Amino acid sequence: MITRRPHVALLAASLVLTGCGGGAVATPERRPPATTSIRLAPPVSLEVAPRQLPGLGPKTGAKVPDDARQAVVVTGRGKNSSRSTVVLYERTDAGWQAGETWPAHNALRGWSDHHRAGDLRSPIGVFRLTDAGGRLRDPGTRLPYDHGTGFTATGTGFEGEPLAGSFDYVIAINYNREPGTSPLDWTRPLGAGRGGGIWLHVDHDGPTQGCVSLAEEHMKELLLALDPARRPVVVMGDADSLAR
Repeated sequence: MITRRPHVALLAASLVLTGCGGGAVATPERRPPATTSIRLAPPVSLEVAPRQLPGLGPKTGAKVPDDARQAVVVTGRGKNSSRSTVVLYERTDAGWQAGETWPAHNALRGWSDHHRAGDLRSPIGVFRLTDAGGRLRDPGTRLPYDHGTGFTATGTGFEGEPLAGSFDYVIAINYNREPGTSPLDWTRPLGAGRGGGIWLHVDHDGPTQGCVSLAEEHMKELLLALDPARRPVVVMGDADSLAR
């Protein structure tokens, strides 16, 4: 993961010597002394890390816990769009520092602020990230990781794309689930009707049923970056909803 640091420019000064030019004259002539002028570079504005997560309005921003030092921000293109972008932010003493921007998919029909089972929309909100797993072995994440064949994906997606490998790496989003359990755990505190099993997982080049999917290399980067000691959360929704 690349952490952007404020760029500090050094103040530069250039010396410009001015004087009179003379032709080829046999008789020496008195010339005025050379003068020196100093041109100072204009002031440089230092990049300042934002104190609030970019793109969030007061309502959404208030839901981000004060103890969260990492935030995965998933911004959908539109309320009914299945395309989104993902940025991992790290909170420092100077403010929130952004990592790379990654393309992603979300649910086929976009987003909902009252997700229901089978509505084919991803839930809008701020949720903790506490547990991970996958069909592939733990790549070295600090999150608890459940490795097993239960993460095998089969069949095809909404656009006919194969789903194989989609659950090679997953991070459970704590929407309607019991924290501290495997992503495969089916406990639903809000009831089965409110859906569940919402994950960050490997992208299969098509819309999801409710999850957010990233390229495998980016999922692996995210797993390696997330630290439970930094109390990570995911902030997810379409851009207009997040801006409220």
